Amino acid sequence: MTGKDSRLKMIKRLLKSDKISSQEDLLLKLNTEGFNVTQATLSRDLKNLNVCRISDGLHGYYFSLPEDSGFQNIQTEHLRDLARGMISLSFSNNIGVIKTHIGHANTVAFAIDTLKFDEVLGTIAGDDTIFFIVKENSNIEKIINQFQEIVPGLEVK
Repeated sequence: MTGKDSRLKMIKRLLKSDKISSQEDLLLKLNTEGFNVTQATLSRDLKNLNVCRISDGLHGYYFSLPEDSGFQNIQTEHLRDLARGMISLSFSNNIGVIKTHIGHANTVAFAIDTLKFDEVLGTIAGDDTIFFIVKENSNIEKIINQFQEIVPGLEVK
């Protein structure tokens, strides 16, 4: 087994045995296990393993392996992120603007990108605002309805 293979195996073991919330924590645990790697190498390893971050529902996010989280759980978490973060939605032609609670814009934008809304081409997030572009000639009412199904009571301006 190569150094990389044993390191990937150790990362899997660590992620399965503990809820690790940051790359810094994971680097420290790897170091304790005798693996001295850089943050860049760890970042590539996490991408190679398709590691994602999942909300713990209370305090933040932790790393999870795809086989541990399951697609349905990830999708459910993204839907929850939308429901928790979105405040309002408005459009000007094919540009949408979403207002979020402070600090939620990146999470909501990531959820929109990951859930792959058919009409949305991409998102740009700030701290409490998201701009997104929809395909030309899209049915804006359909998009509004999709968001309102996920976020009942969503304010539409």
